Amino acid sequence: MQNMPKSHNQYQASDRLHTVHVGQRKLLVKGMAVLGLQDLYFLSMTSNWTLFYSCIGGLFFFINAFFAAVYMLIPNAIANQSPPGFWGAFFFSVETLSTVGYGDMRPESLLAHLVATVEVFSGLMGMALMTGLTFARFARPRARIMASATPVICQHNDQRVLMLRAVNARKSMIVQASARLYALVDQRTSEGQSMRKLLDLKLMRDVHPMFFLSWTLIHVIDESSPLWGHDASSLAELAATLILTIDGSDEMTAQDMRSRHLYTHQDIRWNHVYEDMLQIDAEGREHVDYERLDQIRPQ
Repeated sequence: MQNMPKSHNQYQASDRLHTVHVGQRKLLVKGMAVLGLQDLYFLSMTSNWTLFYSCIGGLFFFINAFFAAVYMLIPNAIANQSPPGFWGAFFFSVETLSTVGYGDMRPESLLAHLVATVEVFSGLMGMALMTGLTFARFARPRARIMASATPVICQHNDQRVLMLRAVNARKSMIVQASARLYALVDQRTSEGQSMRKLLDLKLMRDVHPMFFLSWTLIHVIDESSPLWGHDASSLAELAATLILTIDGSDEMTAQDMRSRHLYTHQDIRWNHVYEDMLQIDAEGREHVDYERLDQIRPQ
């Protein structure tokens, strides 16, 4: 019979309040299912490198300490044990678990050989698992796409527009990059129910064939735009949040790149424009200054 996925109530629910950050918005969530050790792969992939290797080191010590205790329970389990006592058994366990086998110490009795066999099998499986997790962490694509900290609303070619600016922080090119912009707002239904609604903000150009340096994303605020007729105070009442997503393929590694950037209504600067990142020196050479990414000025 095919195993069915667990429903929400089959997981252990927590009565504690969990803090969840959506951009700069902080939410307190109650009753969230606590997966914990049921999702070790997710925990392994999302933890930082220091915590990841600290947990591996702690697990390695615990396993060897456990097997050392088992060896000590077996009379005359280890021949030529040095040093005597726990640490000798511990170092013998390290040699066995890692399949090093220096040859000085060895299992002496049949029961000790059986324990060593179990430990070697555990070491081989554990080594394969840790190698796979480490490779997966290294191989996971990480987008180096930076976006301006403040969207701006200004006049552009006699049109009211919302602008955001993104740059590729790597020296490789992102081909067929695509961008999507959304507005998440609070709305009330005709029945008076409050809910969050996702609105699509159409970009003038949502595909970039060769995203190498910078990309200015423009949404025209006309009659067809969900932002038409809104100002800073009305967006504040809607608790508006902008969501920018950029996807593409790295030309050097052929890996899919994805980045997400969130902005609250407080981040938007009205009647401001971005400073030009492209500069030309006295010799006619073009310079792109990434330090100007967040620089704006009144229009």
